[in-house]
Amino acid sequence: MTDTHAPRAYTSARDPDPERERITRFWDPGRKLLRALRRYQHWHARQGVIAGFMRRYWVLVHRYWSVICQCDIPVITPIGRGLVLHHPNGVVMHPAAVIGPNCMIFNQVTIGSGRTNDEGRNVPLIGGHVDIAAGARIVGGVTIGDHAVIGLNAVVLDDVPPGGVAVGVPARVIRIEPPPIEETPIEENGA
Repeated sequence: MTDTHAPRAYTSARDPDPERERITRFWDPGRKLLRALRRYQHWHARQGVIAGFMRRYWVLVHRYWSVICQCDIPVITPIGRGLVLHHPNGVVMHPAAVIGPNCMIFNQVTIGSGRTNDEGRNVPLIGGHVDIAAGARIVGGVTIGDHAVIGLNAVVLDDVPPGGVAVGVPARVIRIEPPPIEETPIEENGA
């Protein structure tokens, strides 16, 4: 008999894992799109003639992979390292939406603006290691906690707590799994 509720493999919500973005195959459009986005952001932080040419080059590469993937992820979107885009077609993100490290996003996901929350924010704030299933819509100034799971075709209009599992239209939290304890490294003092 197998356990249908086996725990997911541990992935940190704080420490990015850049290996998750490493290109492993010749045809890997999601990861190549992310590489173009990361390289543009790298050169965007620099000044000079070479940096200007490199920014233009990586914008063109990003546009190419955006057309191939049929997705709209602006190059200025603050995305944490370790993002995995499984079948990235149809993914749409607002340029001001914040996505934490080690998230996983499937196809046809929309992360966009909508209702303004109490803090005056109208775009989502997504924590670390959040799994967003195919067809999900996250709109407005909602906060998705670390290690949360957003179900298939869910429409998230309210906050999801850390470890929460949200499903339905509109999405409601059906279960809260205790997030794994992330150990902080012990600092040794030279005494």
